[in-house]
Amino acid sequence: MKSSRLLSILLLLQTRGRMTAARLAAELEVSVRTVYRDVEALHAAGVPLYGDAGHRGGYELLAGYRTHLTGLSAGEAEALFLTALPGPAADLGLGPAVAGARLKLLAALPTELRAQADRMSRRFHLDAPGWYAPDDDAPFLPAVAEAVWRGRVLDVRYRRWTEPTDVDRRLEPYGLVLKAGRWYVVAARPGGSGPRTYRVDRILRLTVTDEAFDVPGDFDLVAHWREYQRDFHARLYRGEALVRLSPRGLSRLTGAAARAAAGTGTREPDGWTRARVPVESPDRAHDQFLALGRDVEVLGPPELRALIAATARALADRYTGADG
Repeated sequence: MKSSRLLSILLLLQTRGRMTAARLAAELEVSVRTVYRDVEALHAAGVPLYGDAGHRGGYELLAGYRTHLTGLSAGEAEALFLTALPGPAADLGLGPAVAGARLKLLAALPTELRAQADRMSRRFHLDAPGWYAPDDDAPFLPAVAEAVWRGRVLDVRYRRWTEPTDVDRRLEPYGLVLKAGRWYVVAARPGGSGPRTYRVDRILRLTVTDEAFDVPGDFDLVAHWREYQRDFHARLYRGEALVRLSPRGLSRLTGAAARAAAGTGTREPDGWTRARVPVESPDRAHDQFLALGRDVEVLGPPELRALIAATARALADRYTGADG
């Protein structure tokens, strides 16, 4: 384990340059004290590694030093072939490049690893979009990806959910995220308060300018997206409903409602489950619970129960009227 960690420190410094002990510790999921001990071990082994104290300090390899201890383990080779998603790569215009890289990697592997990696690619296929999600037409995705890579400002015409729907925006694209088959660009407006998230398929018109920009040094795309998702869910589920669910209704719940019912629901003598579940809005909850039909009873809040009762009466009138 320690030898693997020492090699990881070398490779991190080789690929990323200067890094602090705290950053290395976070990457390796160890304590800062462990990093200090590992650095001492590398020094003792003759690795030209030096460190500076202070705000801009950190560890760095001597210029020109590179380790050649980069052989892949069997698990690493298999994992690499699982990361080659042909669909997203093609969306970005990188399909041929990914295919070429895969062939080169396969040819460079030892025979035993080549067989394992090839078997992995034949046994596993990753298809990111959901079953019922339509394919989003995002014709500007390759241009957005190019702007992200080259650090170029975008002029876009963007369609929002709220009025005014179609707006012009000047954006500095920091990064792209693929979520459930849909592409998002995280971008800041020059002089704005910080990066926001935009759906690429809602871009109506786009121009890649020659104006360059620099992504802030402290921006972390993964951390930003994680925080964005937390905020999104906090904004999304602003209400709560008290419901009773039959076993069939309970099995048909999805997402946050299913997790809440499974975690906090109580079983009643008739076999139904009473639970409090998060809801987006009365209208959205109305549609969600009506889809469960007779397998759910909404007990509260009163306005949601009244809304569903009114729909149920209208449906009853419509169908009884058709019979007589």
